[in-house]
Amino acid sequence: MRPDDSATIPARPRRRWLLWVRIVVSAVVLALIIIRVPDFDWSGLVPSWGVSNTLWLALAAAITLVGFALSTLRWQTVMTAMGMRPTPLHRLFGHYVAGQFVSNVLPTTIGGDVVRVSRLSQEPQDPADAFASVVIERLTGWLVLPLITIVGFTVDPSLRDLGTATTLALAIAGGTLVLLFVILVLANHPRALGRFAQREGWRRFAGAVHTGVDRLRRRPVAALWVVVAGLAYQGSMVLAAAAAAAALEIPNVGVTVLAAFLPAVLITQVLPISISGLGVREGAFVLFLTPLGVPTEQAVALGLLLYALNLVMSLIGAPAFAMGSRRNAVV
Repeated sequence: MRPDDSATIPARPRRRWLLWVRIVVSAVVLALIIIRVPDFDWSGLVPSWGVSNTLWLALAAAITLVGFALSTLRWQTVMTAMGMRPTPLHRLFGHYVAGQFVSNVLPTTIGGDVVRVSRLSQEPQDPADAFASVVIERLTGWLVLPLITIVGFTVDPSLRDLGTATTLALAIAGGTLVLLFVILVLANHPRALGRFAQREGWRRFAGAVHTGVDRLRRRPVAALWVVVAGLAYQGSMVLAAAAAAAALEIPNVGVTVLAAFLPAVLITQVLPISISGLGVREGAFVLFLTPLGVPTEQAVALGLLLYALNLVMSLIGAPAFAMGSRRNAVV
């Protein structure tokens, strides 16, 4: 009998406390944003709604769903580059949305990536390779997001003169690239993760990351396709955010502005201090968008709407998660 992936794994007491700490942090950060604006206009969170707003919102939801598919394609591209056995895209999509459901909907400390690794290991794939494919797929975002930031500032030079917002966005992009370089050097070095390549137990998972990175280094064309798939996915996130901003009738926030600043928001919100970036994301939007004349209320509203879109669209992963859990229970 195989252990169930996240459905029946009991959370440790310490993890439960961490979950509550992150919930409190999210609430406190949101409260601080509102308190710092004495005349915070709650009615400014949502504009007068009409057909146009609904159509823009529907487009944002559709692009978010397309983004899930593109992220799955990026994952499959990484697996192909690593030389793993083929897994149909529709099956990977089921694993991916199951992970999204766990990460964004369920109040659990078991991450969606754990679900993805567990489900992929049952294809069957080597669990260590499955782990490495998810890690490397995540790392591609650390390369692509800073590139999108650079493109945004290149296309619209006026964004370079926004003071702290410009400096911080570029600093996050540069720091991310430096951190990625360090991680890849360690992952590829034979005396770092490479020394675990032939080990057993948990250490072989670190060794699998080394092997995967080394294979991508030796297959530049395959690595390039991984980057292209990553650009397609992250580009869809920029378009979804632009459609959401249009739905909220936020002025001066289009594709170019979001290309420059959204990557910094996405990088910042992954810090494990809040629930799904709630609070951190909204604070980042306030910092980056208010210099453009965007009211604080609308900057907060954009963050909350993107969170809600991701949350609602993640519900499509509920059937995949439930069916996979039942299948594991009887194996």
